[in-house]
Amino acid sequence: MDQLIPLTAGDESLPGEDRQDRARGQLRKLDIRLPVAGRPAEYTLRAGDQRMGLNAWLGRRVELRHTGEIHCIECGRATRKSFGQGHCYPCFSSLAHCDLCMMRPETCHYFQGTCRDPAWGERHCFRPHTVYLANASGLKVGITRGTNMPTRWLDQGAIQALPILDVETRQQSGFVETLFKAQVSDRTNWRAMLKGEVDPLDLVAERDRLLASLEPGLAELRRRFGHDAIQAVDDVAPLSIAYPVLEWPRKIVSFNFDKTPRIEGTLMGLKGQYLILDTGVVNLRKFAGYQVAVSAGAA
Repeated sequence: MDQLIPLTAGDESLPGEDRQDRARGQLRKLDIRLPVAGRPAEYTLRAGDQRMGLNAWLGRRVELRHTGEIHCIECGRATRKSFGQGHCYPCFSSLAHCDLCMMRPETCHYFQGTCRDPAWGERHCFRPHTVYLANASGLKVGITRGTNMPTRWLDQGAIQALPILDVETRQQSGFVETLFKAQVSDRTNWRAMLKGEVDPLDLVAERDRLLASLEPGLAELRRRFGHDAIQAVDDVAPLSIAYPVLEWPRKIVSFNFDKTPRIEGTLMGLKGQYLILDTGVVNLRKFAGYQVAVSAGAA
């Protein structure tokens, strides 16, 4: 097993260390991209201004150490607790993108005159959205902006995804999603997702079944918002996604920087926003804004 190269406060370099294999800074969500077809997703860890490719770290001993500081990803304010994946409480309670309607678009209150930031809402919510089916731990329905594919599916750890409906606004997509939720979940079982206990599905057949079953409800939404407000996505094949995983965990142990400021183990895989170590898993998106020191053992 490779020897871990630890980080010590104030160290600029350590004997025998590759500077590209250490970083220190404020965590952000993992950057995940799809390369050419047939190859696994490519992961980049972001700590402050530093970027570190994680696929090359598979099989290596890694350490992540929380320094004790947390800074809001929006305003930079120091905070004792993070809210909404990296915000201080003032930002979490005032910013439009932290409002409840972001999680439940059908509750949009723009037309009631109570939107936290109407100009932001007009830029982000009154734009086309896509309703999709995905398979991360089984069949699920979700919505995303059209420009956010396939990032949304990669963040969820989906192994398959298929856009099925284009919708004019975010609120309208929320109404469509609510209709689908009567028959299919909108959530991912993250433990099953991380264990690799996911069988491929025929998403085209599932799409056709759901659209036929829910046609009366969709017809009613079209009468309400206009026929062109909800359009079927045609001639798009399901996307299959592979992830860089050496070995799936048999038991899921989830790390939390608030309880375990130093996390270490051999990196066995990357899926969704999770690092899969031989000692446990950690959702880095959950800890956006945390100041961390990261290092990897020699290859």
